[in-house]
Amino acid sequence: MASFMDNLREKVKSNPKTIILAEGYDERHVKAAVILKKEQLVKGVILVGDTSKIEALAKENALELDGNFAKIFDPNKDAKTESYIEMLFKAREKKGMTKDQAKDLIINNSVYTGAAMLASNDADGMVGGAVYATGEMLRAALFLIGLKKGIKTLSSTFFIESPDKSLFTNGIACFADCAVIPEPTSEQLADIAESTAESYRIMTGLEPKVALLSFSTKGSAKHESVDKVIEAKKILDSRNVNFAYDGEMQFDAAIVEKVGAQKAPGSPIKGNANVLVFPELNAGNIGYKIAQRVGKCTAIGPMLQGIAKPANDLSRGCSAQDIADLAVLTSLQSM
Repeated sequence: MASFMDNLREKVKSNPKTIILAEGYDERHVKAAVILKKEQLVKGVILVGDTSKIEALAKENALELDGNFAKIFDPNKDAKTESYIEMLFKAREKKGMTKDQAKDLIINNSVYTGAAMLASNDADGMVGGAVYATGEMLRAALFLIGLKKGIKTLSSTFFIESPDKSLFTNGIACFADCAVIPEPTSEQLADIAESTAESYRIMTGLEPKVALLSFSTKGSAKHESVDKVIEAKKILDSRNVNFAYDGEMQFDAAIVEKVGAQKAPGSPIKGNANVLVFPELNAGNIGYKIAQRVGKCTAIGPMLQGIAKPANDLSRGCSAQDIADLAVLTSLQSM
């Protein structure tokens, strides 16, 4: 039986995109480019970094650097660099950034270079963060690309594939937010729910069923952190969203039909949630790692949500395959 990722790989081939691999001087990115080329998953890649270092890594990994697939963007040599510096300077001048600071970031911090390239429509999407921390990746994206119109909250989701296909919907769920917002407000939780429902629908073709998670189910416990989740549900009520949702509820009430029927009778989720919105980052990050390491689930992501153009952040412990997989998700976001 084909995996969720296998299905996405087939889907992406129908409309291949050009993806920026923002840390091209890192061997994992070059190896990812080899995977993407071999499996014909993208139209092409742009590796950002020092030409000589990337060429050496490409030679070691038998990646042919040519205009048809893999290109190098070296900010120290390319004529477009100056326009990228000017773009960052203009975007942040009112916040106190100087021209020299903008130049330093574009030339010496490749996730800013990649974000400027994406903002200039020089590619369809960007993947970075194998070398730089999440904070740097997010700042680069926000400074140069910005949020989608009407979106106030930048968030993330992991696609979780369980070996137990009776869980979630066909074993596929989204966990959010596990990477961006440490302590979301009620409004941000509602935003995360909306963005993640859309991500789930786009990537799976299935209907999202969203559970706003808590340590309480329908008033079983009282605490201000529970109140925040209850309020998030009320905000979704006011927005007339086009997906099933409920909260506040415990994890077991969200994903186990019998428990859901007992603890939350009449819930539209009916113990079949496939989008799980965690109340804060501690819970989300711990939750997805437990699913991955103990539950033997595959965790794909994090995929960022809400950015005007697809730009996604890697874990610094990622593999070349992880980078290639995230490039596939990024491509699908740009379709």
